[in-house]
Amino acid sequence: MKRFVVISFLALLFYLSLLAFQPQSPIAEQILKSIPIVDSFKVIDNDPLFQSTYEVWFRVPLDHNNPNGFKFPLRAYYSHRSFTRPMVVVIDGYTMYTSRSNELTRILEANQLTIEHRFFSKSKPADSIPWSYLNISQAAADAHTVISAFKPHYQGKWVSTGISKSGQATIFHRRFYPNDVDVSVPYVAPLNFSSEDRRVYEFLSKVGSAECREKIREFQIALFKNKKTLLPKLECLAKKNSWQFTMGISRAYDLSVLEYEFAFWQWGYSCNDIPAGNSQPSVLFEHWSQVNPFIFFEEKEIERIRPFFYQAMTQIGMYGYNIEPFRNHLPDKKNITFEFTLPKGHTANFDSTAMLDVYRWVRDSGNYMLYIYGKTDAWSSTAVDPGTKTKTVKMVCPAGSHSTRIKDFPKPLRDSIYITLERWLEMPVSRK
Repeated sequence: MKRFVVISFLALLFYLSLLAFQPQSPIAEQILKSIPIVDSFKVIDNDPLFQSTYEVWFRVPLDHNNPNGFKFPLRAYYSHRSFTRPMVVVIDGYTMYTSRSNELTRILEANQLTIEHRFFSKSKPADSIPWSYLNISQAAADAHTVISAFKPHYQGKWVSTGISKSGQATIFHRRFYPNDVDVSVPYVAPLNFSSEDRRVYEFLSKVGSAECREKIREFQIALFKNKKTLLPKLECLAKKNSWQFTMGISRAYDLSVLEYEFAFWQWGYSCNDIPAGNSQPSVLFEHWSQVNPFIFFEEKEIERIRPFFYQAMTQIGMYGYNIEPFRNHLPDKKNITFEFTLPKGHTANFDSTAMLDVYRWVRDSGNYMLYIYGKTDAWSSTAVDPGTKTKTVKMVCPAGSHSTRIKDFPKPLRDSIYITLERWLEMPVSRK
């Protein structure tokens, strides 16, 4: 009997030792398995900053005012580094384009959670997009739902961020859920007050030097004057790339000429690169195509980002084109906006109350917001004005464009950003 007990005990020890050496699910996977709204997940290529990264699909309410109603799939990237580090939430405004670490994530040596915006890519109902549920409060609630699912597992500081429309989404989320994160860093995020915010025109009339602005105008007029020669080049390029312009390629040509000015300042091109108006048509076309890719008006591209255009025309605003200098070159003289991008059956009905509400929050209550802008970026024409009532810092990179990042600031200003983050988050940051 004693021998049987000894053998049984040894067998038990052997079994327990086998269990000890069985591969265990990483802690990040255990977290995902514990979250009820997670539908599925899989391991994806990992940024060296993280231990592991997952593509995660959640099921979230179409209407957060009816949480038990219809739900749709929403995608996110979840990257785990350490429970002792902060969590950076990238609140995307479009389709997620990368799972790599964000600039802020690297500065904070943090974990990262990137949340795709509703109704982009496959983060939408399978049948069709219910456009009435595409608004800033519903999208903010999506982000809140995902953040809330991870909040119990990461007790450190939480920071939200985003670039351009993602920067807007970061502001909007914080307006509705100010306590979800400790600090927000929106990059180059406009706050527009209409579907054709005319502050853009005022900005473009003053940005840069008078000589540069005149050179831009002469270049645009040269494109119009050389349309008969250059339009076949655009037609050839369209055929080569299988582009489709449902508005007609001639109209797409005209809009692309008008877009050139905005795109030039948005992306920070050099005035020295603008060809003279009397340059060879091939030289004009080459520069034009570099500054303003024609696919902005191409049907497949419009379809891909149509949710952006819908939001722009209904709530978050947009810009238009000042046609006055070009009236003699345009087939019609009516004002040009982006209404043509709306889904079939929808008309532009801009609700200004949403952005005015956000503006009041930014001005009166939006604490611990660090706004990043580029001085010559055309989108800075409608940059946030946080006022003086809140604990807020607005940093403008002197030579910055829409691609401005913290690393692009001159060292004294960059150090000021680091100091602000350290003070607000009560922790040192990486200044590499």
